[in-house]
Amino acid sequence: MHKIMKYLHLQPEQTLPKWPDLRPYQAVVVIEEKVSSEWQEEVSEWLVETGCLYMMAWGLNCSSWDDSVDMANLKKFNYEKVPESEFVLTTWHENEPLKEVFFYSKNNAIHPVVGVLDPVIVHISKQDMSNAHIAEYENA
Repeated sequence: MHKIMKYLHLQPEQTLPKWPDLRPYQAVVVIEEKVSSEWQEEVSEWLVETGCLYMMAWGLNCSSWDDSVDMANLKKFNYEKVPESEFVLTTWHENEPLKEVFFYSKNNAIHPVVGVLDPVIVHISKQDMSNAHIAEYENA
């Protein structure tokens, strides 16, 4: 079903990397560190600009990520109607085990117009956990 699993480790407040063209993709944003609202807004806009069409937030203050990505999607289209093919679906998963979010990503995160999206784990943490998170995703 999914083609390519990617993992991206972001240090809190770091300059965002150039991202290969993965359009379209879905992102499980794993937030394990506090970040400024300005950086959160920057990351949210970056997600929208790089082709994320389904964002699932888990971790610290995850409901605010749902809102910030929604706002970034609206901002991209000058707060006008967002075309269905570029509408970013957002969810937050408070009080759920991360494994359940990964299961949701693999089995339920399908864009209504675009269909199945390649998954990317965007991990906001001081420590790279690529092996552990990719293994947990694959086993979900």
